[in-house]
Amino acid sequence: MRSATVERTTTETKIAVSLNLDGTGTYDVSTGIGFLDHMLEQLSRHGLIDLTVKAEGDLHIDFHHTTEDVGLAIGTAIAQALGDRKGITRYGSALAPMDETLTRVALDCSNRPYLIWKVDFRRDKVGTMDTELFKEWFQAVAQTAGLTLHVETFYGENNHHIVESAFKAFARALRQAVEIDPRRADVVPSTKGSL
Repeated sequence: MRSATVERTTTETKIAVSLNLDGTGTYDVSTGIGFLDHMLEQLSRHGLIDLTVKAEGDLHIDFHHTTEDVGLAIGTAIAQALGDRKGITRYGSALAPMDETLTRVALDCSNRPYLIWKVDFRRDKVGTMDTELFKEWFQAVAQTAGLTLHVETFYGENNHHIVESAFKAFARALRQAVEIDPRRADVVPSTKGSL
């Protein structure tokens, strides 16, 4: 099993993450931010990643530190679970429609972090969560997991649908990219010999 446990403690947050990339999509998530919990549950269920997240943060200030630090911890756990990345498919892509919204995610488990974010929102918030924080979450995950990550919403009107389609597309693309390729299970998928 490709799994990892990460703890991240700062003066702003205390985060504990456990994940299994070869799971069944079971989750136990509690960040103190209801909408973020809902999105992490989507990541787990649609990515077939068993995921436990326990976070305490300075939510009396705002949701920024908790959101970003949860992303950093999850990304770190993904990187640890991937190890030397031997045998993985490496690339993944997915389209996720949600009612009037369509989002595409393409990613490379390249160990070269980069985020392209082409997502526009109609309002500044989804519930009580600032929509600008979703880019921060994806940036944190891409940085620490070592992902080249492209997220693009083609169209959409409802902010909830826009965010959820991005997380579902990311989950499916990540699931595809981290799958073991049975034809090359003992080979790092790079002409360089390492990622």
